[in-house]
Amino acid sequence: AKRSAPSIIFIDEIDAVGRQRGTSLTTNDEREQTLNQLLVEMDGFDTRSAVVVIAATNRPDGLDQALLRPGRFDRRVVVDRPDWKGRQAILTIHSRNVPLAPDVDLTQLARSTTGMVGADLANLVNEAALLAARRNLEKVTMSNFEEALDKIQLGAERPLVLSEDDMRVVAYHEGGHALVGLLTPHSDPVTKVTIVPRGQALGVTQYTPIDDRYNYSKEYLFARIMNALGGRTAEEVALGSITTGAENDFQQVTAIARQMVTKWGMSDRVGLVSFSDRASPFGGGGMTDGSHEYSDETAKIIDEEVHAIVDAAYQQVKKVLTTYRTTLDRIAQELRRNESLNAKQLQAIVDATGAGSAAAMAQATTATNHSQDIHPAVEASIEQPTQGGGV
Repeated sequence: AKRSAPSIIFIDEIDAVGRQRGTSLTTNDEREQTLNQLLVEMDGFDTRSAVVVIAATNRPDGLDQALLRPGRFDRRVVVDRPDWKGRQAILTIHSRNVPLAPDVDLTQLARSTTGMVGADLANLVNEAALLAARRNLEKVTMSNFEEALDKIQLGAERPLVLSEDDMRVVAYHEGGHALVGLLTPHSDPVTKVTIVPRGQALGVTQYTPIDDRYNYSKEYLFARIMNALGGRTAEEVALGSITTGAENDFQQVTAIARQMVTKWGMSDRVGLVSFSDRASPFGGGGMTDGSHEYSDETAKIIDEEVHAIVDAAYQQVKKVLTTYRTTLDRIAQELRRNESLNAKQLQAIVDATGAGSAAAMAQATTATNHSQDIHPAVEASIEQPTQGGGV
């Protein structure tokens, strides 16, 4: 590089050789020698060398501190995931040489791909083009993009034949997720629900944020917990029995509630503090040794608060699904008949079964404390008879 100056050295995944030294249970002399030599070479550059060294990593917390000292990698540039405008620009670039049908709306696609990076969006365009080619289409349609997006976000369809009993359970489970999402304030909009097995799931309910989120309110997190509990609670309310299908839902619920209590100061009993697990002296890169920086008494309070949040959400979800049982039954029926429902079809069912006003209230409400206030969907139905029935 010095002989070819001016030049740029780019080191991708620098954490492979630049991981913090002395943090591994096993020695790796070759890696440490490589790191030491890299440090020596970087010290050999000066402002007259005309050599710029750039490195990239997804794990900056695990880098050796010697790499980050002034004169080495002392300037850090965070490359965040693109917002919807950035995604739209990326989609435009990757689709330049792809014949698009008139119905393709890149703005809508950009808003539907929250969290995706450039490589994901390039893959989306490629998958949509492949689908169009397999169907002998001259142009890639919006339907091709939507199908490709489902494959990427939800997983590929599995040729799994479910029994009638299993299909009924999955229909109510996913219907519960969807209905709670439709009637819960601060929830991301429900855009699709399906009982077609995808990836490792027997069914999927898809939520698509209206805008990119960079901050999360207590109400939004509580809504996330309610949505996740909708599946198991629907099984209980409609079928009178429960299954193992909610394992992943419970993992999400527990993780969100625990972070609300231990990291984000959203528990009055625990207070405005943020706890974390102690770092492992051997792991590095964010690994922990399993111990905590709080007492056993505090740990007990944390567990109680996590259970209190989850139980409050469960009680609200149960009220909603019991109150709007007819709507739940109808969604489950339509899922068994059609396998998938989009946002418009779900809204039509909600309107036809008398839950439309509650859904509208949920979308407009600015409730501040779900664990204490009555759920708007329940409040909207106080003067209405409780819906009932079964499939």
